[in-house]
Amino acid sequence: MTDRIPSLPARPIASIPVTAVSLGCMNLSHAYDVAPPEEDAIRLLNRALDLGVTHLDSAALYGSGSNERLLAKAVGHRRKEFHLASKCVLDLIDGQRVLDARPETIVGSLERSLQRLGTDYIDLYYMHRLDRKVPIEESMGALVRAKEAGKIGAIGLSEMSAANIRRAHAVHPIAAVQSEYSPWVRNPEVAVLDACKELGIAFVAFSPLARGLLAGSVNKAEFVAGDIRANMPRFKEPNFSANLKLAERFKAIAADLGISPAQLSLAWVLARAPNIIVIPGTRSIAHLEDNLGAGAVTLSPETIAAVDAIFAPGAVQGPRYTAAAQAQIDTELLPEESEAA
Repeated sequence: MTDRIPSLPARPIASIPVTAVSLGCMNLSHAYDVAPPEEDAIRLLNRALDLGVTHLDSAALYGSGSNERLLAKAVGHRRKEFHLASKCVLDLIDGQRVLDARPETIVGSLERSLQRLGTDYIDLYYMHRLDRKVPIEESMGALVRAKEAGKIGAIGLSEMSAANIRRAHAVHPIAAVQSEYSPWVRNPEVAVLDACKELGIAFVAFSPLARGLLAGSVNKAEFVAGDIRANMPRFKEPNFSANLKLAERFKAIAADLGISPAQLSLAWVLARAPNIIVIPGTRSIAHLEDNLGAGAVTLSPETIAAVDAIFAPGAVQGPRYTAAAQAQIDTELLPEESEAA
């Protein structure tokens, strides 16, 4: 198509190249206040494919399955144009968030996702979180059998530690590990990025724009009901005001470079390692197009150092999650977080 972005770089997940800047679909159905009108979401998803995006990321949890149904309705007719990712283990059942990695639950979750997505094959299927009640080897067994049955193409893990990545990888090669990563969330640097590099695993960074803060779209600690940021310590006062000052310094660097703060954040993440793919989410076609422009941005070592200086250890105020939410996260804590705990 004539409006495809020619500068979109590709990076592999397993042996399949996908756009290094791809699309996280969660906020079209889940977590950030009221979902946009369906026709707007459909327009955005198709625009992403028109521009050349080749990887879309969903999950059973998102909107209690409505995100997967949205993808089927919006771009199911273009299924051959994109690499599809979804997730199991976390789900929303009868309005309750459920964490269950038993093999039989994974089997049921996969069948429901396939039905909602209107497909017989998911390219990349993640365990969304670690279920500490179920040995990861047992959960992996179910995923391996799904792959052998031709229902999934590759196996991924989300928000898991290097130790559990290695345990899972010993059962079957892991194609991708997804975790939050941006200039203000550096937990993967403790051990996960090194493990992925060593094992040849793609690293997929979600929330690479710090949930909007580093895109310049969050200026007040005021969120509507249903927005997950309302309960996140970093977005509550007095933490938020301190963190907003960091974001303002970050925006100044972007302005000096003549790029948007979103492009600076995405380019910074992509510069960390050649196996990293970013999946920013957005409800705006203008923001989508701006995000994709990050693929053509090359940052100097001096710029990367300037960003690192803003977000030096201890600079960001507040933990990433509440204690209850953190209990479901297996990714390693930073030294300053461990000391606070």
